[in-house]
Amino acid sequence: MRTVVITVSTSVSRREAEDTSGALLAELAEAAGCEISAMEVVPDDQALIEDRLRHHADDGAALILTTGGTGLSRDDVTPDATRAAIDREVPGIAEALRAESLRHTPHGMLSRELAGVSGRTLIINLPGSPRAVRQLFAVLEPILGHAVALIQSDGGSRGLHAGGA
Repeated sequence: MRTVVITVSTSVSRREAEDTSGALLAELAEAAGCEISAMEVVPDDQALIEDRLRHHADDGAALILTTGGTGLSRDDVTPDATRAAIDREVPGIAEALRAESLRHTPHGMLSRELAGVSGRTLIINLPGSPRAVRQLFAVLEPILGHAVALIQSDGGSRGLHAGGA
């Protein structure tokens, strides 16, 4: 599945810090069978993040994974940009990510990850810490292929359903 990784970090975009989270996220996604078609670094700028999400969704990416900008500081605007770029939320993904974060730290409840669908593209926000990226990607990996298949289906396919038994 064609995948884009976007790192949201003003310090990385200014080359004041290294993009360890984006590189790790791309590595994990590739190991899970994703084809990384683009990697970008953008500053913590809501309009710019929204623009890049829309661009890649319109360009046919099946999956966009972001890292960074999911906390509570004023600069943490990735979920806000994502909400503006999506047609509908997928709350179960964000709930599962926060639940996993809480297994590791009580600060997990302060994270504002968001997941949603823009056209036929699944967009998922992850935190900016490499440790959190590794922990949370393990939660995402088992559902990514099925989620993208559901989003990209024409809706009439039997057997492709999100629900349980």
